[in-house]
Amino acid sequence: MPFTNEQLERYSRHIILKEVGAKGQKKLSQAKVLIIGAGGLGAPAALYLAAAGVGTIGIVDADEVDLSNLQRQVIHTTADIGKPKVQSAKETMEAINPDVTVNTYHTFVTSENVLDLIADYDFILDGTDNFPAKFLINDACVMAKKPFSHAGIIRFKGQLMTYVPGQGPCYRCVFKEPPPKDAVPTCKQAGVIGAMGGVIGSLQAMEAVKYIVGAGDLLTGYLLTFDALKMEWHKIKLPSDTHNCAVCGDHPTITELIDYEQAECDAK
Repeated sequence: MPFTNEQLERYSRHIILKEVGAKGQKKLSQAKVLIIGAGGLGAPAALYLAAAGVGTIGIVDADEVDLSNLQRQVIHTTADIGKPKVQSAKETMEAINPDVTVNTYHTFVTSENVLDLIADYDFILDGTDNFPAKFLINDACVMAKKPFSHAGIIRFKGQLMTYVPGQGPCYRCVFKEPPPKDAVPTCKQAGVIGAMGGVIGSLQAMEAVKYIVGAGDLLTGYLLTFDALKMEWHKIKLPSDTHNCAVCGDHPTITELIDYEQAECDAK
């Protein structure tokens, strides 16, 4: 279907970009992106993907909005305290752009449901706040051959990378196994500057948009880090040899999904 006059106006700044155009905007309108975690990372990512006109956006989160979330989770407001985050996120996204369809999943991600959750989506955003979820999402996406963006934030620092099947290392290629419980301080213990979620979460949305429209270079094979105190970015080239990875290698030893135990980061 052709764009309406209202849609042409709404997306005009995209359509005039040669890297996007009407064809790219149509791809966005037909795309499906799943965001796991409606917190510090997922909140800005969801806002920008909705504004961009991504046709179907899924939001997975088991928590309710808490007062301490509002310092960084900009998709929620004071009036939303006590409301499921997925409901609050859906309402805000639909208020920004009624064109989008928002699917909500008020649940934790586990080995039993993650493959079903990601099955219908073209691109996955990992906005979770703990290592067990990050390894679980990575392994599920590798097994299901789904591209995804990983990100993490703590204090004044953030990082992200993108995995596309067959085009570079996965999260487990780089980090191997979750750290021992309590070996890494949580964001509740260490703190996190609110705007860091906006910086890194927005970049996750950018990776999703670029993947959908087929523009530019993705962070496949690279880890991008940001130190806000020093205002320094580093793009670190990751090892290209993935043959021995336990999940995406030639002879994977991890063939079933694992539910690790670990303290939460509470940057959610």
